[in-house]
Amino acid sequence: MLHPDTALASIDGQGYGVVATEHIPRGTVVWVQDSLDRLLSVDRVAGLPPLLRAAVRNHGYFDREGRIVLCWDHARYVNHSCEPNCVSPGHAFEIAVRDIEAGEQLTNDYLTLNLECDFECQCRRPTFRRVLAASRAEDLADHWDGLIRVAVPAVPSVPQPLQSVMGEDDGRALDVAVQGARPLRSCRWHLSPSLLSMPR
Repeated sequence: MLHPDTALASIDGQGYGVVATEHIPRGTVVWVQDSLDRLLSVDRVAGLPPLLRAAVRNHGYFDREGRIVLCWDHARYVNHSCEPNCVSPGHAFEIAVRDIEAGEQLTNDYLTLNLECDFECQCRRPTFRRVLAASRAEDLADHWDGLIRVAVPAVPSVPQPLQSVMGEDDGRALDVAVQGARPLRSCRWHLSPSLLSMPR
């Protein structure tokens, strides 16, 4: 489930994206994988009619277990940025790693989503990588983990409307990290050890 202060919007040159409708401060949990999100096996997707397979290919992503995650709400329209403002640690949620202003897109780095092949980047950020090479995810993990480390101390001081839908283990892990007892898992946890491919 995506933060309630967000909306689907038409984005020039990109189709659709998700924008903040109010200021969302750094440290806010902006997305939680909840019980309404679909976890689909590759075999299940292969048995779907072509139109449904195409929708899953367009909007789904792989988790570390090789399941395809299909978000039920507008979270599936979050666009990529090489300078993301939302990052997922090694848990089923994302945190705003900097303040997100009203009208600004929420973005994440698609390399955290177990891309099955290289992806042409169109974000045009100052550090944009032109091509997202699936093989580079491991190289960027320390950078993503660093963004999370800086954001975690702000978690208890900002509103957390998604707290009630967080998984119990994820909520506990976030509490422990906020208290400084143990950091959140590395985002490397998301990366699948095997080559994944969605049915066409």
